[in-house]
Amino acid sequence: MTEEQDLAALSFKAAAHDLELIVRHIAARYIRQRVPLTWRLLHAIEAEALADLGFASRHDAGMRQLFERPSDMTFPETDDPIDFGRSNALPAVFSFAVLAYEAAANAHDTARPARPHRQSKAWGD
Repeated sequence: MTEEQDLAALSFKAAAHDLELIVRHIAARYIRQRVPLTWRLLHAIEAEALADLGFASRHDAGMRQLFERPSDMTFPETDDPIDFGRSNALPAVFSFAVLAYEAAANAHDTARPARPHRQSKAWGD
């Protein structure tokens, strides 16, 4: 790879990481409120993430366009729960949001149950 290609790859990687953090932050607001991930919410998260002013200021327009969903890649805009079936071709923002919800679900499932309160005793009592 040429130096120019190396720089482009690094720029893409930085933008992808930046966008993932933005999406996770947005998704976390909904996760804390226990809002289920629906198609409509997924579209809202995508719109907010791609419109993020910080993201726009840190990455040039050409780089940002790489993360926009192609116009021919349509998804429902309903309040139904998301279901990608066997699809592995997801827009980046959709993928990051789904991963955030899955991580939250896994963290909730593996959280240790609270230990019952035991009365403390002094030594020798």
